[in-house]
Amino acid sequence: MATLIAILHVLICLFIIGVVLLQSGKGAEMGASFGGGGSQSVFGASGGGNFMTRLTTSAAVIFMLTSLTLAYMSGHAPGSSIMTGKAAQKSVPVAPQQAPAQAPVPANK
Repeated sequence: MATLIAILHVLICLFIIGVVLLQSGKGAEMGASFGGGGSQSVFGASGGGNFMTRLTTSAAVIFMLTSLTLAYMSGHAPGSSIMTGKAAQKSVPVAPQQAPAQAPVPANK
């Protein structure tokens, strides 16, 4: 489930980048209102602003919802452990190893 949401998240991210790049800046609307460059506009002189704004807003809402969902899922994911289902082993202290007994050194005669 998390993989599908992550894929949707990345696709919405790329979609937002494309929609924002398609939008024209605020200064470009002045020339379109006087008829200059109206033929170059994809959505006409003023029709694109409202549509593109709604498209950007809806994509941003979906992006935020997927962000919050992924954050929630990562914080509440069940932890995996290699110790599940196994009893905890008690550690038994190991006696320190003793040095081997040394043979007495013969005295010089």
